[in-house]
Amino acid sequence: MNPAVVYGLLVAAIVLEVIGTTALQLSQQFTRLGPTALVVACYGAAFYCLSLTLKHIPVGIAYAIWSALGIVLISSVGLIFFKQRLDTPAIIGLGLIISGVVVVNLFSKSVSH
Repeated sequence: MNPAVVYGLLVAAIVLEVIGTTALQLSQQFTRLGPTALVVACYGAAFYCLSLTLKHIPVGIAYAIWSALGIVLISSVGLIFFKQRLDTPAIIGLGLIISGVVVVNLFSKSVSH
């Protein structure tokens, strides 16, 4: 499979997971049907897309990218849509997470390009 397609599937998995997590917040502990259904659908689709990437990217690397970018994106969603402020240590930590993903992708021989 073309690397662009593999990474596209990984990005789709991450975006679906972020949408699902946002819906999880909106579901109010699964008491609202629409957001609850969206959680289930998005998480199912996210894990399916992630599973397809695991044929081509080692699970540790795929999961590192998935979790790091998911954390950064959901933190951004929390900030923008739910007005959840981040303090300086949180922002520094998110920067370190992004730096870690960049280092892994640029320098690790474990990542197939």
